[in-house]
Amino acid sequence: MDIIDTKRFINQHIELFGNEIYSNIHKKEGHALTKPESTSESILSFQSSIENCRKCNLGTTRNKFVFGAGDPSADLLLVGEAPGQEEDLQGEPFVGRAGKLLDKILRAIGYTRDTNVFITNIVKCRPPDNRDPLPSEVEECSPYLNKQIELIKPKLIVALGKVAGKTLLKKDILLKEMRNETYYFKSIPLRVTYHPAALLRNPSLKKEAWKDFQYIRDFIGS
Repeated sequence: MDIIDTKRFINQHIELFGNEIYSNIHKKEGHALTKPESTSESILSFQSSIENCRKCNLGTTRNKFVFGAGDPSADLLLVGEAPGQEEDLQGEPFVGRAGKLLDKILRAIGYTRDTNVFITNIVKCRPPDNRDPLPSEVEECSPYLNKQIELIKPKLIVALGKVAGKTLLKKDILLKEMRNETYYFKSIPLRVTYHPAALLRNPSLKKEAWKDFQYIRDFIGS
């Protein structure tokens, strides 16, 4: 990283979270070799087997099935609620304004969406008008997320936002009550933090979100 890139990184970090700077001394080298080399092939095979799904009505209204993207051997699995308009058009998760903010946050802890991170959603197709997924839609799509978790074997699952959090926890409680606790989903540690879209609507939440990502950074690096 040259001087210009370094200055850009520091300014971006201060814009996001304030003056605290973190150097990712815990980041592991050669992570992709720590899990079976067949994982990527398995993920791609699984994606091919479900991307034409029509189990619920979302399959008839979507433009593209949004399976998820990232490192198939990731330690960190980020789970949102559902694709939005841009995701539905491009077939990739978190590619709008919220996705760009998420990319900045990941860079602030030393990662990118392609390095040690996999991003997906509770449901894989966009609900009309970006409404919350219906319980019936979640029920039909849940086996897909469960299989992704089984194949990726993440070290930590992070639910982004209330809808993803309450779905994985099976508890309809406030997001502030979900945060700062470690739960377990399929025997894997689970944390809940704010959805990047919420941070765009209410920048004052960024300070608390940074605390969450500091925890995530340290947990993955331990």
